[in-house]
Amino acid sequence: MKRRIGIVLAAALLAASIAWAAFAPLQASSREQLFEIPKGTWERRMKGDKTSILPERITLTLGVRDVLLLRNSDTVPQIFGPVLIMPGQDFRLPFGQAGEHPFDCTAHASGTMTVAVEEMPPAGIARLTWRLHSLIDSRT
Repeated sequence: MKRRIGIVLAAALLAASIAWAAFAPLQASSREQLFEIPKGTWERRMKGDKTSILPERITLTLGVRDVLLLRNSDTVPQIFGPVLIMPGQDFRLPFGQAGEHPFDCTAHASGTMTVAVEEMPPAGIARLTWRLHSLIDSRT
């Protein structure tokens, strides 16, 4: 009998957690999503290293993580779109509309990077899926 009660309580707790994840408002401690250009990036590029420093595609979400923060920790300036980011400098780019935004980027192996900005997911299965993807992405 105690085992059955334990299983019922565990199932109820799981159902309540899923309902919370699907309907609770999305919040973040900061709306910035940080990507760092590490020291030695330019030197590696000049040696022909094609290793990805930054992802080809960065995905942001309006109202949650909608400010791209690039930190240039390299010893040389880097170009992102029309902006020159000096060594040790941070560049913040807020987004107010969903869409695909391609940028030239000297820190990227291909020389370009796309920032995809998504709408905030509505309550329900879309929000639950967004939370699951965010959890998985934060672990990789």
